[in-house]
Amino acid sequence: MYIGVHVSIAGSLLDALDRAKALKCNALQIFSRNPRQWRQLEIKDAEAKEFGEKRRKYNIERVVVHIPYLINLASPYKVLYKKSITAYIEDLKEADKLGAEFLVTHMGSHAKTSELAGIDRFSSALNTIFNDTKGIKTRLLLENTSGSGSWLGYKFVHHRMIYNRVKQPERLGVCLDTAHAFTAGYDLKTEVGFNSMINEIDELIGIDSVKVVHFNDSKKDFSSHIDQHENIGKGKIGMSALQRVIKHPKLKNATFILETPKVNKDDDEANLTITRKMAK
Repeated sequence: MYIGVHVSIAGSLLDALDRAKALKCNALQIFSRNPRQWRQLEIKDAEAKEFGEKRRKYNIERVVVHIPYLINLASPYKVLYKKSITAYIEDLKEADKLGAEFLVTHMGSHAKTSELAGIDRFSSALNTIFNDTKGIKTRLLLENTSGSGSWLGYKFVHHRMIYNRVKQPERLGVCLDTAHAFTAGYDLKTEVGFNSMINEIDELIGIDSVKVVHFNDSKKDFSSHIDQHENIGKGKIGMSALQRVIKHPKLKNATFILETPKVNKDDDEANLTITRKMAK
């Protein structure tokens, strides 16, 4: 099983690998650049090569890159929309240069236009991006959201609608975030609620499309539409419900990435220890 955490790239991308190794991870997630700024520097070929060599040495079997927060492919604002497409192409190429298996993205905000309009803009942007990144192996994963404000992706029918509109749907997959699903209205605390969500994903997109699971507990209540992650087993979802997720046979090939709070220096290690015990 692939289990890891989101690790910081402070210092360099290579330092992120050291942090994952220290935690005995066989998977990791990173931002390839500052998530709150537009691109300032490119990843050099030499750095990418060293990243790949070090990754193999450390037996990091899955690398996940997360798209920065500024990008919004569902935006109705032309300047932001065009800038987002350009940045997206750069990020997808750089994720591929690093040898990352997956690039995770939110679907963006439709900014009070309409969900359908936002989905159309997002899908159209992806067609442009895919056309300009032919031959890229990194797979793009659509992450579900909590459903706050005008953010898309809080129900899996949005994923299906994008699949239907994209000309190369084989380049897509799903990133399932447990905390987001719970606060969006999928009752993961109950076996019936969890199985209902799994069946919904399977019917709409195919459960095999779930390549990454963001494995998080939630500070906020069921269907609250508020995105705040909590340490494993200490939130509103709870230990038994999260164990149901990680032990589900249809998710056994997914990569589980923790995005839990990092208040104390030992938080990642503690959450990983609990998660690995749950997975046995």
